[in-house]
Amino acid sequence: MVSDSPGQAGQQQPASDPPEELKPVPPTPIAIQKAELDEPTWDPAWNMLIEQALPANLLSSRREKEVKPLCPQFRHLSKGQRRAFWAYFFQALAGAEAGLKPTSDVHHTQPEVNVPDLVTHLPVHQQGLLQLTYMDDLRYGCNFDWQSDRHLPERDPSRSILLPENNLLCGLRIVEDQLVKRHEPLLSDKSYWSTLRPDNQSFAVFEKQMANVPAYCELHPKSRQPLERTPTPLVEATNRTLMSGQDQGTDDAQSPSESARAER
Repeated sequence: MVSDSPGQAGQQQPASDPPEELKPVPPTPIAIQKAELDEPTWDPAWNMLIEQALPANLLSSRREKEVKPLCPQFRHLSKGQRRAFWAYFFQALAGAEAGLKPTSDVHHTQPEVNVPDLVTHLPVHQQGLLQLTYMDDLRYGCNFDWQSDRHLPERDPSRSILLPENNLLCGLRIVEDQLVKRHEPLLSDKSYWSTLRPDNQSFAVFEKQMANVPAYCELHPKSRQPLERTPTPLVEATNRTLMSGQDQGTDDAQSPSESARAER
C-alpha cells in the first residue's frame, strides 16, 4: 500500500514502482523562443530529473482534484503520462518565475518583501529556476548549503541553490507539501509562488507557458475551471519583463511574481 502523506523534511518519497518508459515532454513557448534566438534554454535532462524523482503521492490518481484545472484528464493518464505532465508543469513554472535561467538571482526592495533570510541573515534573494530562498531549507529540507555558497560569487552556477537539480527537487518538495500535506490545489491563493495564484496578475505569465501542455491532459477552455483572465497586453508586457528586465541586477530587479512575495 502506497502512503499518501509527504515524507519527512529532507526525505523525498520516491515512486514505489519502477518508472514506466518516460514520455516526451513538449517545450514551453519561452523555451522555443530562446532556442530560436540561440540562447540557453530548458535542458531536456531536467525533464528526466523531475520524472524520475516524483514521489508516489504526486503520481497518485488522488491528485486529480488538485491538478484538474491544468490537466483535466489526470486521473485517466498512465503513470508515464503523469510524469510528463509534472515535468512540463515545472518547466512552465521555471519559465514564468525565472525565464528558464538557472542563475537568476533577484532581490526585491519593496519593504514588505525586503526581509532577512533566516539562514543567511541577509536580505532575502529569490534564486534559481524556481526562485527559491536559502531559508526554504528549514521548512522543506532542500539541499542548499549556505555555509559553502557564501564563499562563492553571486550567481556562481556552482552555488548549491542555483544548481538545477537542487532547485527543482526543492520545488517538488514544496508542491508535495502544498497538495498532500496542506490539501491545497495546485492553483491557489496560498501557493508558494505568486505565479500560481489566479488572482495575482503574474498568473497570466504562467498560464501562457502552459500553452503546450501534453495534449492528453485535454486542457481546453471548456474543460477548465473558471479562472480570472488577464488582458493579452499584460501577458505580453510581463513576458518581455521576463526576457529582458528580471536579471539586470540583484538590488532593483523586479519579476512578475514579486507583488505577492510577502504572503509566503
